[in-house]
Amino acid sequence: MSRSTRSFQFAFLGALFAATAVAAGAFGAHALKAILDPPMLAVYETAARYQMYHALGLFVVAWLGRETESPLTIKAGWLFCAGILLFSGSLYLVALAGIKWMGVLTPLGGLSFISGWICVAWTAWCADRTQ
Repeated sequence: MSRSTRSFQFAFLGALFAATAVAAGAFGAHALKAILDPPMLAVYETAARYQMYHALGLFVVAWLGRETESPLTIKAGWLFCAGILLFSGSLYLVALAGIKWMGVLTPLGGLSFISGWICVAWTAWCADRTQ
């Protein structure tokens, strides 16, 4: 897959995850406020917030990938996607379905986020050194 295609792929995924984060946030603020207890609503809101942060991070990945052609940006993009699914997805399930054991996946999602940001940082660091 070409560098340009991969960048557009991550921009597309970023937009898709951002749109669903907005929908999730609105659903939480309007429909779930009366249903969930405050601690579970906070868990749900954390899931939506981190989903949005990393949806925007996918736009950073798309841009940085076009600028640097670094394979680390591809890793970062997939790590952000995995993090959204593991971190936010597990928190959504804990809050909405009460499946508490899904919380064991949350730290794996957090590790994916951290690893993705380290890939972004390293790519930026190395790109700065080659100019």
